[in-house]
Amino acid sequence: MNIVGKELEEKGFEFLAVNSKLNKHPQFVCIDKHNKKKFVLVKAVTYPEDPKEYDAIWMETFKQHVEKFEAELYFAGVGLGNAENPLEDVIKDQPYILDYDGLIQIL
Repeated sequence: MNIVGKELEEKGFEFLAVNSKLNKHPQFVCIDKHNKKKFVLVKAVTYPEDPKEYDAIWMETFKQHVEKFEAELYFAGVGLGNAENPLEDVIKDQPYILDYDGLIQIL
């Protein structure tokens, strides 16, 4: 969440709502400098899962919701892996490998 939040800040988006609860979507509702609303869904996975993959049916549900608000929909897949041993869990405050290609516009 922090990784994606920093990118949104760098893009100059203003946060209207932030939801940090697991499996609660969207995680971010923002507006840009033109007051265009943005919904951002974040999926965090650990190695070896592919952070860029998402469930198409799940995404379709959000597309319909976002269209009602005349907003844009973004997906942010974040992959994390243990830097010392990819087969081990990621441990807080320990080195990790990041697999993140930035925001992907869906709608």
